[in-house]
Amino acid sequence: MSARDHHRPVKFDPALFDQRIGGVDPAVLAEAAHVTAAAVLHRGRGHEDPEVRRRLVEFTDTEGLDGLAALWSEAPPVSLPGALWRLYALRSAVQADPVRLSRWFEAGRDTAQVSYVVAGVADPPRAAEIREMADAILSGAWNGDFDVALERFAAFCRVTALGRTRLGDPWASDDETRRTTERLPSSPAAGELAVEAAAAELDGERMARQEIAGAKRLERTADDLEAAARAWRAGSLD
Repeated sequence: MSARDHHRPVKFDPALFDQRIGGVDPAVLAEAAHVTAAAVLHRGRGHEDPEVRRRLVEFTDTEGLDGLAALWSEAPPVSLPGALWRLYALRSAVQADPVRLSRWFEAGRDTAQVSYVVAGVADPPRAAEIREMADAILSGAWNGDFDVALERFAAFCRVTALGRTRLGDPWASDDETRRTTERLPSSPAAGELAVEAAAAELDGERMARQEIAGAKRLERTADDLEAAARAWRAGSLD
């Protein structure tokens, strides 16, 4: 039995959603995550109707991401709900801010040529191309090889992480401004400017740290997706 035939439809008990005082039992939530993920995967891969697949791709556009987050976001990364959560969350991030993500992706593509090719973004990778790529990857999870969809988004994350790190240095493209600030003469006005420059540099450093932290999260997501792809091929992604 191949990995692609491994998953079968599972009847879902609505009682799993029954929320009682004190919150949902973690075991019940985990079961709901796996059952719903298997049901979504079966529906997507079991239908030839392109309209059904389109609705699955665009599900969070109409229903939002919160419902999926409540079910899937706490699932182990290398699990079916964990993998699907990352696919949907990444697509939603792209749809929400394609311009910024396209800038990061373009800044990182020369440093990660292999990942750039695997991600499969049209050249040049502008906002529209990034959005089309995200839709194509999620669509490929239903009508293509699921592991390939995981690996394509992993590659996208790697390129984007590199670009985000590269653009995270606030002084990277403003060396002349920095040199000019350092040459300011000693005077009250210059002192005020120096204080403002120092404050701006601190803000820039803080922003750079945030960007680097965000890039590391993207790298971890890439690792998780690649591990999930390997598990899918081994028939152990449940």
